[in-house]
Amino acid sequence: MSQRRGRFAVAAVTVALLALTPASSAAQEGKDEALPRTPWGHPVLQGIWTSSTYTPLERPDNLADQAELSEEELAELNTLLTAEGVDPLRARSVLAAETEEERLERMRQTQENIHYDNSIWLRERQPRRLTTNRTSLIVDPPDGRVPPLVPSAQEREALRRAESRWLTQNIETPSFDSHETRTLQERCLVWRHEGPPMLPPSYNDLTQILQTEDYVVIMQEMRENDARIIPLDGRPHLPSTMREWSGDSRGRWEGDTLVVESANFNEKVHFHGSSTGLRVVERFTRVDAETIRYEFTVEDPTTWTRPWSVEYPMMKREGPLYEYACHEGNHDARHILEVARNLDKAAARESEEGAR
Repeated sequence: MSQRRGRFAVAAVTVALLALTPASSAAQEGKDEALPRTPWGHPVLQGIWTSSTYTPLERPDNLADQAELSEEELAELNTLLTAEGVDPLRARSVLAAETEEERLERMRQTQENIHYDNSIWLRERQPRRLTTNRTSLIVDPPDGRVPPLVPSAQEREALRRAESRWLTQNIETPSFDSHETRTLQERCLVWRHEGPPMLPPSYNDLTQILQTEDYVVIMQEMRENDARIIPLDGRPHLPSTMREWSGDSRGRWEGDTLVVESANFNEKVHFHGSSTGLRVVERFTRVDAETIRYEFTVEDPTTWTRPWSVEYPMMKREGPLYEYACHEGNHDARHILEVARNLDKAAARESEEGAR
């Protein structure tokens, strides 16, 4: 979809949202009246939500046998995590800490080469915390870990790694051979957390949902790709020959849950090692006035030994979303490579001088 068509579709949905008013009593008959509903009877998902949380995707090794924190542990950790001076980027690994000293160390920004004070510029009006007592966002498999890769996927990942990294004195470092060996994030092409499936980002973690009877639009604040415009009219997926960065999404309602199935990802998107065989099923369930339960299951028989699932709450927030534009790495690829070539030349000169 072109940017012009994408903007037109979003605009059309936005105009239609003017009709989104509280449902009549007739439409609500037999429904849970605690949930706000559309005039056509579905739960209202529209609004601005945050996925802000410190809960890690995978369960840390030190909590291998502990699926949940106790209420006391959760309260104690959240007291620490919401204190002044916490670095939200470092604190994301707090559950991996073994001792109180390690926890405090993981939550404070190091003082060397500070560019931004993360405890100030990344602090939110409602400070980030652990939003669940689970020790991982992964709820299946029960061990809270991404399943192992199948042998062909292990070979594929080894090849990818070899193309993007190289060894110097047995130390693995990123490759600067060309712009194509730089990461997709650095090249401003796609973020790891971008959906589908969606994962909590490090910051700028708001998501806006727009809703009509025929479409749902999902706009993440921190994204490289266009907003997802998801039809609900039962149309089939695009042909498998048409592949996109964000895949091809189709939605339907199952009771009060919006189910979105996505496929047709391009060969460059590899979610935790996935291939073009990736299929994603997302579920959005409004559980109360302040919360949507977001769940997803991913499967790819050419990648993992089994499907796996994630669950976390999306919490209501005030807007607005701010424009997020990433161009730096794309424009500066030339300079990034120039620096690498200069370092190569300097290393070659040193080697020649040492050989004399």
